[in-house]
Amino acid sequence: MNPLEHQLDYPFGDTLVEPAATLEVAPGIYWVRMPLPFALDHINLWLLRDEIDGRQGWTVIDCGIASDVIRGHWESIFDTRLQGLPVLRTLVTHCHPDHLGLADWICNGGARERWKVRLWISLGDYMLGRVMAAGDGSNAGGEGAARHFARHGVTDPEALEKLRNRKDYYSNLVPSMPSQYRRLREGDKVTIGAHEWRIVTGYGHSPEHCALFSESAGVLISGDMVLPRISTNVSVFDIEPEGDPLALYLESLGRYESMPADTLVLPSHGRPFRGLHTRIEQLRTHHDARLAEVREACARSPQSAADIVPIMFRRQLDIHQMTFAMGEALAHLHLLWHAGELVRIQGADGVMRFRL
Repeated sequence: MNPLEHQLDYPFGDTLVEPAATLEVAPGIYWVRMPLPFALDHINLWLLRDEIDGRQGWTVIDCGIASDVIRGHWESIFDTRLQGLPVLRTLVTHCHPDHLGLADWICNGGARERWKVRLWISLGDYMLGRVMAAGDGSNAGGEGAARHFARHGVTDPEALEKLRNRKDYYSNLVPSMPSQYRRLREGDKVTIGAHEWRIVTGYGHSPEHCALFSESAGVLISGDMVLPRISTNVSVFDIEPEGDPLALYLESLGRYESMPADTLVLPSHGRPFRGLHTRIEQLRTHHDARLAEVREACARSPQSAADIVPIMFRRQLDIHQMTFAMGEALAHLHLLWHAGELVRIQGADGVMRFRL
């Protein structure tokens, strides 16, 4: 546990839910934990007891990546953990593969097609998911990503070739998308079981991330917007190469600051915790420190995003981690550039660099 985690309260201690098991964390709200084949090796998913149009059942919140292992865990949950009741809807916080990957499969009732239900998601994340699943976007891989990162200082031919070879990264993890969906928007009220949940949209991590807050339950399902141990990845990718996602993310954090201090936060990664206000302040402090490092580096000499990566990330990175590190370094540079603190210049080598 890092020092910042000691400032938070973990009501379930060191408990971690085994795959295919569930743990009730509040009345009618169950924690599911699925593996991921990355350095970030798990995702938390949520099952909520529900009733729609007089039918008893469940709402699934987030789905895991498409893999036979996770499909198998879900099949076990469907058979043993739902009290003989069906899933009534699938709600996805945002379009990243670990959240959206199996949404279509779950909406269609799993391997045995037990039910057919609607996907609930924001417009922005539904549309980007459709584009990426169809192979029409790149972001974390493909030729577009390689060109984008080369423009920002990645010169290693092996790294660039690995990026090009990741062209099917997203579509392998999200192989299909529902052809219809129900739109979630900021401020929408969704009744799930005994509680009303308010949709809280956030920006910067994804196009239109939807967290859910229930005042009556005292619970925030925060998705990836507020995590207890790591900072949310905020990246500039090739699909929006001049974006300013970090400014959007920091602004979005303000939407959680009015929630009660004792709110139980159910994050997508890490353990459920209390200490929402403390964690928001920690995240703001973290980004202030990274921005200070970027300013200092750019004051010494013009810096590309590739130059900034080892300043912000002082460890060895694999190609998966490198894509997010590059995107995040560029997000910090872009915040200062859009704010007028930095000037962007393109060198004779075609690389974009930033200076005071």
